[in-house]
Amino acid sequence: MGQAHPPRRGTSASAARNTALVLVALALVSINLRPAITTIAGTMGQLQAGFGLDAHLLPLLGALPVLAFGVSAPCGPWLARRLGTGRAVAAALLVLAAALLVRVLVPGLLLPGTFLAGASIMTASVLVPQIVKANRGTGWWTGLCTMGFGLGAALGAGLVQPLQQALGGSLAWALAVWAVPALLGAALIHRTGQTAARPDGTGGPASGAGLQETTTAGGATGEAGTIPLRKQRTAWAVTAFFGLQAMLYFAVTSWLAVFLVSKGQTAADAAGLLAWFSVAGLPASLLAPVLAGRRAVLKVMGPGLGLLVAAALIGVLTAPVALQFLMVGLLGIVQSAGFGLGMALVIIRSAGPESAGSLSAMSQGLGFALASLGPLGAGFLHEWSGGWDVPFWVLAAEAVLLAVAGFLAVRGRAVSVAAAETEHLGEPAAVGR
Repeated sequence: MGQAHPPRRGTSASAARNTALVLVALALVSINLRPAITTIAGTMGQLQAGFGLDAHLLPLLGALPVLAFGVSAPCGPWLARRLGTGRAVAAALLVLAAALLVRVLVPGLLLPGTFLAGASIMTASVLVPQIVKANRGTGWWTGLCTMGFGLGAALGAGLVQPLQQALGGSLAWALAVWAVPALLGAALIHRTGQTAARPDGTGGPASGAGLQETTTAGGATGEAGTIPLRKQRTAWAVTAFFGLQAMLYFAVTSWLAVFLVSKGQTAADAAGLLAWFSVAGLPASLLAPVLAGRRAVLKVMGPGLGLLVAAALIGVLTAPVALQFLMVGLLGIVQSAGFGLGMALVIIRSAGPESAGSLSAMSQGLGFALASLGPLGAGFLHEWSGGWDVPFWVLAAEAVLLAVAGFLAVRGRAVSVAAAETEHLGEPAAVGR
């Protein structure tokens, strides 16, 4: 997409079209990064009969994608250095499409296929903030991407049951059909050209900011005189915030439908409320990164969202069936805002594209490894206590820790892993400005 040197006047219209194409491609990529998870969550009660899955493996199935997120985070920067960011994302989506097909169409591959789908999702996901930062994207760019995550989650949860009915009652095909948008996303992001510098050092985004990666998920860098990422407090605070909000999200999406059925909802209504959880949060996921670009708002949002999530969780636990639509919607709003803020912090609190890519890999890699404990922990606490009170109160306590992490993440120096970016330390970054 564009050249590494400043564009000539005659190329400004072409650069604008390329930028718009990148933005659309990023939105479509983001939409593909949740249905693989929420379609399984929305059909959890049918998997035993449909695929012969042992009931004791259901918590593991819910945790596998998130565990894959933590393991595969370094794959994104590694592929970007060799293929360029656009091709790396396209390759990840192609593998995702294959995983969505084989996990339900090949007997015995539901668990490994789900793990591979999660690894593919993470490979693409860690590169999204890097692309936004390289293109000097505003908070609206970040918001559009985070809203794409929520929209994909809602479509996956809300359409899986209607698709099953439309496809003659076949659960396997209702899950496999999500390979189609993954293929479309791969084609479009590849069409944009190189959204990062190619391995030979040529090319780059329209803004002129190259993305030659020299970092790893652990923050190692080839630049001398810089502080390793693992020794920067802001990086750890951002990672903690991202991991805690992700743990809450995946615990809720894995078990919310089961909880609602235990409260008296039908399976179809519970799946609908799970979709509503994502839909209700779409505006918040769009606006949170925009509002976070204002320093005064960011200082309040960091700790405030954690406390709101805690209150919403207790509300869902204690509300009667008649009020679950309202309470689930409120929980969806504050949790989606937390995810939007988590993604925005990677961009706002990094000094440049290289730092954003490295911080993205660290925060999402370690964060999702932590988040994998959410579905497992909630399932274990439910079985151990014989009810839902203990899991929900533990999750609410975790949300208070999220508030503490948010308080720390919005303070301190910006994260930098490249000497060329140190001049930007302390700037709020080009988000929401």
